[in-house]
Amino acid sequence: MNRLIKVTNKKDIVYVYQNTPIGRLLEYHNLKKNCDKVKVPELLIGTCMDNRIQLNIPQNFAYVIRAGGGNLRNSEFYVSYALAVGEVKAIAIIVHSDCGMINLAGRKEMIVDGIAKATGQRKVHAEDFFNRLAPICEIVNEVDFAISEVNRLRQLYPDILVAPLFYNVEDDLLYIIAE
Repeated sequence: MNRLIKVTNKKDIVYVYQNTPIGRLLEYHNLKKNCDKVKVPELLIGTCMDNRIQLNIPQNFAYVIRAGGGNLRNSEFYVSYALAVGEVKAIAIIVHSDCGMINLAGRKEMIVDGIAKATGQRKVHAEDFFNRLAPICEIVNEVDFAISEVNRLRQLYPDILVAPLFYNVEDDLLYIIAE
């Protein structure tokens, strides 16, 4: 976790993010900057569907796409829509500690049993479902995944500022991931 930069004052925000939607996100969430109402969204946030991630941001400040692990693969149309129609100027990929998308293979039996029970599927169908989709959804390491996803998005959208951030569920703070 030595690649995480804790933001507890405005000086902690690295230069490239100062006076940008990324910097403002860090100010709103970590520094409790007054959340005045925003008229036009500035940011697209891609983050995990985990309910523990609760961001302190003004109304209308950001579009938010929630997907397991903050994985925006297969969401490129939604990202492009936010850029084209919503005219957002930056993207924040926010991963988090204690993510359930880590080590799916190691929890296969529990997950398959849970899918079968919750959906009424036979276990063999739930296992097939897991085998097809878990490898696509699994994340080995949150920080490494965030950096790889940011790099992928930078290639797709070279003129857009894209930042990797980390949400610590223990202290509810956002950290900058040093690349």
